[in-house]
Amino acid sequence: MRARTLLLALAPLLLSALCSLPGLPGPARATPTPPPEPPAAPAFSLPTRDGTVALDSLRGKAVLVDFWASWCEPCRQSFPWMRSVYDSLASRGLTIVAINLDKSRAAAESFLRKYPAPFPVAFDPSGSTADAYHVSAMPSSFIVSPEGKLLHAHRGFLAKDAPALEALLKKACPK
Repeated sequence: MRARTLLLALAPLLLSALCSLPGLPGPARATPTPPPEPPAAPAFSLPTRDGTVALDSLRGKAVLVDFWASWCEPCRQSFPWMRSVYDSLASRGLTIVAINLDKSRAAAESFLRKYPAPFPVAFDPSGSTADAYHVSAMPSSFIVSPEGKLLHAHRGFLAKDAPALEALLKKACPK
């Protein structure tokens, strides 16, 4: 009985020693799985007040793509916040593209007179870009890396969420 107890006590040590001999497989180790590569952000090219804006032309910058509408109450809070974030992070490589989904351009222009935007505002009355981004709430924001990868999606706007979104934008900025 004593020999059996001694053998059971030494078994793990013997097994470990055998596995460490050259030519024998070692103990199984879990290989960490790298995080999945973020998907490419859906491309767009949309009219603005003075031309067009295309996501591909913004490579090298972090981009906040924001979908909004004139009737959206939270958008009235998000626009001043986006202006502030743009003012503080544009020098670090951030740009914002605010994509309006109103059917009426006049409604969007009226909103913009109350909430001016120093960043590009694009117009997509058909909603095809919103469909490509799977927008399900207003506003909806997407952070796109300088390489064109979709890093983060955020639905709605609450002032309490602003610091976390700003931290994500800072992290995405190339400078």
